Amino acid sequence: MPILGIMASQISGHLETNSYESIATVSVGSGGSSSISFTSIPATYKHLQIRNLARCDRTVTYTSNIIRFNSDTTNSNYSQHELMGNGSTASAGGGGSSAIYTLIPGTSTTSNVFQGEVIDILDYQNTNKNKTVRILSGYDANGSGVIFFGSGSWMNISAITSITLTATSGNIIQYSSFALYGIKG
Repeated sequence: MPILGIMASQISGHLETNSYESIATVSVGSGGSSSISFTSIPATYKHLQIRNLARCDRTVTYTSNIIRFNSDTTNSNYSQHELMGNGSTASAGGGGSSAIYTLIPGTSTTSNVFQGEVIDILDYQNTNKNKTVRILSGYDANGSGVIFFGSGSWMNISAITSITLTATSGNIIQYSSFALYGIKG
């Protein structure tokens, strides 16, 4: 999706020309979906990046999408830290034995407001260390938006071959789009 291609990357350092390659995209259709998945991820890149525009149908200002790797749903295998602000209030939190999650606006947010998000998954194929994730997410609802910065870890040295993002409740709504990119090393 072209719109996803213009979202800025948070990968630091000097990237070579054509260092990003599109692996897969998911566009949520009519009726929404409780989750989206990227499977059979090739082992040919240094890092992965997910860029998305999303919204859920839960009656809240915002809620979370949970990130899972290789179908591992055991919370004690994950940790999360986050900073969040809305222009008047800031908060921070996190800890071990907690799923990695991202921000997603709900139906109590201004109509048709989708969050923009970049999720970096570093060294996803390295079988000598746990996996690290960093997240930059946010939306503006006519001056009442939220910005979210998170980092997380999957305490597993297995190569990542699949990624699932699941709404904590409700569905990810129609027109939400997710794109997975491979980043050459």
